[in-house]
Amino acid sequence: MLRREFIGLVGGVAAAALPAWALTKSAATAQDESTPFDAASVRTLARELAAKDFVAPDRRLPPQLDKLSYDDYRNIRFNRDRALWHGTGARFEMQMFSRGFLFRDRVDLYVVTAGRAHPIAYDPAMFRFENGVAAPDAGLDLGFSGLRLHGPINNPETFDEIAAFQGASYFRGIGRNQVYGTSARGLAIDTAAPGGEEFPLFRAFWVEEPREGSDTVVVHALLDSPSCAGAYRFTIRPGESTDMAVEMTLYPRRDIERPGLAPLTSMFLFGPNDRDGIDDYRPAAGDADGLAIATARGEILWRPLVNPRELQISVFSDAGPRGFGLMQRRRSFFDYQDLEARYERRPSVWVEPIGDWGPGAVYLIEIPTNEEIHDNIVAFWRPRDPLTRGGEYSYTYRLYWGWERPGDKPPISIGQTRVGGREGSRHFVLDLVGEGARPEALEGLTANVTASAGEVRNLTLYPNPEINGLRLAFDLAVDGVALSELRATLMRGDRRQSETWLYRWTQ
Repeated sequence: MLRREFIGLVGGVAAAALPAWALTKSAATAQDESTPFDAASVRTLARELAAKDFVAPDRRLPPQLDKLSYDDYRNIRFNRDRALWHGTGARFEMQMFSRGFLFRDRVDLYVVTAGRAHPIAYDPAMFRFENGVAAPDAGLDLGFSGLRLHGPINNPETFDEIAAFQGASYFRGIGRNQVYGTSARGLAIDTAAPGGEEFPLFRAFWVEEPREGSDTVVVHALLDSPSCAGAYRFTIRPGESTDMAVEMTLYPRRDIERPGLAPLTSMFLFGPNDRDGIDDYRPAAGDADGLAIATARGEILWRPLVNPRELQISVFSDAGPRGFGLMQRRRSFFDYQDLEARYERRPSVWVEPIGDWGPGAVYLIEIPTNEEIHDNIVAFWRPRDPLTRGGEYSYTYRLYWGWERPGDKPPISIGQTRVGGREGSRHFVLDLVGEGARPEALEGLTANVTASAGEVRNLTLYPNPEINGLRLAFDLAVDGVALSELRATLMRGDRRQSETWLYRWTQ
């Protein structure tokens, strides 16, 4: 099971023989150690790293940071006036994360200026240690656990957080007026495999100094793990949707049979389609409520998420997908009634492959959980063929962190999915929205609902004036049925009008 707090616990990188916290270096000396840097630099480092045996890091910390609680770690705050580019007129600022708590791995940070990479030296004065948290001894070169970027995304006078990279290969972004939710990762390996998952780690970042007036910032990253090394380039453009162009090249140390490309990690606890055993005042709780897939054939699939009793793996085969993502479609406060979590403001995250990714499948992993602190949802692309040792694999894609899926939409989209019980059956209610779902468009529209097991009964399609849309309802007879794969589409004649709704019902 993936936990948000544990994303920094796993993975590993090559490390010096001495513990990282025992090294000392002055800020002045560090600033003199610049090296040439260009677009190929990180690929060269990754290729060389993959040719060597993996060396796990020394993750020890000085006593002041070794046993911090979650609340203690939150009391280590970065001094904003020490942020890179603060007060220079640039549209971005960069802050660093301290090591400590579960974020023990050292991440080396560099700023790239005029073709040279300058190491960012650790200085305890960069941080405020509040509410009884002791500062580390002066002179220790602790390094950092990650970075975050700020900019005037919500209003021109305030620099708010846009993106963060911290813990294993995890990173997050948000669009305008949003709060963090679903995360992305650089690479997933052996997710939900019997032998356990391997978590690669970003061991170093190079951030290019933004050009004057530029609305993008570029971050390079070096990935390492027992199975693979890799080079990444992120071009980040904040806005209503914060977009990231991701270029990655992987160099496997061994054959990787179960890779996960462009992995997304999220949380779904319960919702109107899945409330078994829930005693909670809120109607729903989750960072995302469904998986959307745009297939190579132009079909849009919508699969509502569930919190299963047992681990579930769903596989959606395709060749050259147009995109996939974990979406948050419930956008009203009243969908959640949570003034603290504000789930209605969590971003939908969409992956858009650039170029031909070939045959493979989108995987959806749903893991049982009884607490919303657990990230129990994973989605990624797995190529049909494994990544082989000694190979070089390049992929490019865009990540969109925003309010909805980019691109054209079918006339009818699936809104909320609700499921309830009736004697010997389950009752399904689907709300339909979009131009093609207006009540006046009902004439000539038909619903096609199928089930792999059980019998679909009492199928009705009728107006829902409260949402200026339609409602599709049906019963699934489930006596003697343990599992049924459901599928629903809206048709006008022989033309599909809607997304394809998919659902796995289990006893």
